Amino acid sequence: MLLFGHCHADTNVSAGTECSEADNSTLENSFQTNLNNLLDSLSSNVPLNNGFYRATMGKSSHKIYGLVQCRGDVSARDCANCTKESVAVALHQCSKSKQVGVWFTWCFLRYSDENFFGVVEPSFAAIDYGADFDDPVVVSKGLAFMGGLISGAPKQRLMFQMAVLDVGESGNRYGMAQCTRDISRTDCSKCLDAQLGGLGSTLSNKRGWEIYGKSCSMWYHDYQFYTNISTTTASEVTQSTILLFIPAVDDHEYDIHHFFTNLIRFLLLGAFDHMVVDLKSGAAEPKTVKIR
Repeated sequence: MLLFGHCHADTNVSAGTECSEADNSTLENSFQTNLNNLLDSLSSNVPLNNGFYRATMGKSSHKIYGLVQCRGDVSARDCANCTKESVAVALHQCSKSKQVGVWFTWCFLRYSDENFFGVVEPSFAAIDYGADFDDPVVVSKGLAFMGGLISGAPKQRLMFQMAVLDVGESGNRYGMAQCTRDISRTDCSKCLDAQLGGLGSTLSNKRGWEIYGKSCSMWYHDYQFYTNISTTTASEVTQSTILLFIPAVDDHEYDIHHFFTNLIRFLLLGAFDHMVVDLKSGAAEPKTVKIR
């Protein structure tokens, strides 16, 4: 059973729940123990691992596989809170299910008694939030923009990318794409291509839409829906302005020595007049695309 409801993209609310058929064997102590241990492990480890964590609990036929992934722009704290909410929804709405998926705006939780790690799931659901229809010219540019965005996402370290499209008098359009990090980059590309290709003309003509899947997801809106990072437009970034995004303190892969070495080099060269620093974000700087 797949349930998707209306939600607001700039707040963390439930976007959908998938529960397999009720199975009374889920009431057995062994399953309950393994499930609780799995969910505890996912909840405690995901904010410490750049918003993605997978784990397996149990032995032989009693194994349970699970993963949780947060949207690439959210903070570690928001990631942890979203995961806790997802766990609560899963235990409440899918209490007798062995295969569960819970989508929130900021995170995705999945667990199953079958090993799904590394396997691309082609199914997805799209939501338009009742958005108005967009100008046909902007729609065409928007689809081309998202096509470019999803082609770049699999190449990123976290298979996550966001960008801003400047459409002149019509304002900006904001896009984001992400794959779960258990799949390959090749499969990530195929997953995103299938989602965008299956969007349909009715939904793609809207000013905003989102697609949620088990292996990849994407977002497109006419307003800045990601609130945990700084965004700039092409007109704001000049040769005298350098934006530096410092990853959150829990990003162990970040080389702080390398950052300050480059910072000193920039200062000595007089390469900029002022600097904007975002101390909260662990995400990469969003790209700005201007199409005339």
